[in-house]
Amino acid sequence: MIKPIEIGNKTFDFSRIYVMGVINITKDSFYPGSRTNLGEVAKVAKGMEEAGADILDVGAESTRPGSEPVDPKEEAEKISSALKAIREVTDLPISVDTYRAETAKAGIMAGANMINDISGLKFDSEMAKTIAKLKVPVIVMHIKGTPRDMQKNPHYDDVVSEVKRELERSVKIGTDAGIKRENMIIDPGIGFGKRLEDNLNLIAHLDEFKDFDLPILIGISRKSMINMIMPMDVSERLEPTIALNTIAAIHGANIVRVHDVRENVKAMRMVDAIMEVK
Repeated sequence: MIKPIEIGNKTFDFSRIYVMGVINITKDSFYPGSRTNLGEVAKVAKGMEEAGADILDVGAESTRPGSEPVDPKEEAEKISSALKAIREVTDLPISVDTYRAETAKAGIMAGANMINDISGLKFDSEMAKTIAKLKVPVIVMHIKGTPRDMQKNPHYDDVVSEVKRELERSVKIGTDAGIKRENMIIDPGIGFGKRLEDNLNLIAHLDEFKDFDLPILIGISRKSMINMIMPMDVSERLEPTIALNTIAAIHGANIVRVHDVRENVKAMRMVDAIMEVK
């Protein structure tokens, strides 16, 4: 049984599918349509709120395959500036997309309510302790390797069981540091050190991750796995994204992380209607 989580001023009881809107303050995010700057970030955030977003995810470093790390100080400063601007227009719950403890702390101090760590608390040895001290929820994601090298011939014998095992390790790192287990959300990390067949397997068997009794977040939005199935530019991947998010939600996803909030909110309300019948 998944317990409700308090994120900012909102209680997430997982009685429906929640939609997280992606805000990238970067110049090299894989989807150009998601890139914004500090001058536009408040307008983008407000637009996502009006489109029905339940939570915003703000990041200042691209983690696309092959990406290079940004300067930690620059990341923290950008996150702080973005959060201050966003907080002038909305009190929507906000997550900071970072694997660095200092950026996490800066983001929470500037008004964020949760941390989204693609490394599952493994890249920065201070991250788990920092989140425990800040007493905020955290999303722990699975990644094989680092963004720079994760797509260089990844291999799994059994992707579902291996990802589950590593996520349990991340949860243990968190609880050992003092993070409450019920304050954690898991993410299998679609596209982060996975082949196409691995991504498809994870989505098809997402219900197996319910064993954790923790909320499941899925991030599929406009990713290259779509292009591997049916070649198309990133700008054309909205409909396939909605299809994959719908399948993931039916199989157990509680939160979908998306670039296109309005369209995915509409789709998730239809999923909610079906799930209520079940």
